[in-house]
Amino acid sequence: MLGIFSSSVVSPPEELVAAGSRTPSPKTTAGALLNRFVENKASAVSLQIGENVQLAYTHHNESPWRPRSFAVKDEVFCLFEGALDNLGSLRQQYGLAKSANEVLLVIEAYKALRDRAPYPANHVVGHLSGSFAFIVFDKSTSTLFVASDQSGKVPLYWGITADGYVAFADDADLLKGCFYSTAVGGLRCYENPKSKITAVPAKEEEIWGATFKVEGSAVLAARE
Repeated sequence: MLGIFSSSVVSPPEELVAAGSRTPSPKTTAGALLNRFVENKASAVSLQIGENVQLAYTHHNESPWRPRSFAVKDEVFCLFEGALDNLGSLRQQYGLAKSANEVLLVIEAYKALRDRAPYPANHVVGHLSGSFAFIVFDKSTSTLFVASDQSGKVPLYWGITADGYVAFADDADLLKGCFYSTAVGGLRCYENPKSKITAVPAKEEEIWGATFKVEGSAVLAARE
């Protein structure tokens, strides 16, 4: 799966920008990145959302234990990869039909918590159990919400394109030509929401990335 977002939607952390400035090869533009995905992934589906967001996914070569899915409801778009161990109980909690899959559950959970102020929408991650990564874009509020499971069983990489777009993908090779890093739960750890997350640029020149960690704890995740 692939999500590409302009700077009007999301701004990358300064540490990741600094890490990528060492990249010796030309970086890839957002348009070229999307074309790379569509041309190299069989049966790829791409979607343009206004001028600032592009999403793409394919079921080709997906793992039976980590299927990919896409859904949109009430202007909330979601790409989901993986499986939830507690899907049944979550369906009951949110009043969903037994046929509702993971991607629909994430959308409903996001909407429910978004609309129940003062509960922040990212609290939804704390209720999810399993192997997963997802990208949620709320067009009505121009909000981006990206997360992966606690153990990083479904990898989620991200980088910055040559023209300043932020890209998220489950395939590190796709982001070659961008500089990338990965983190569990994005820039906020849902288990330690009050702890500051810092980024340390990678020392190895061939990585051009950064390792993100919660202040006072071990490294959350790092993939080369």
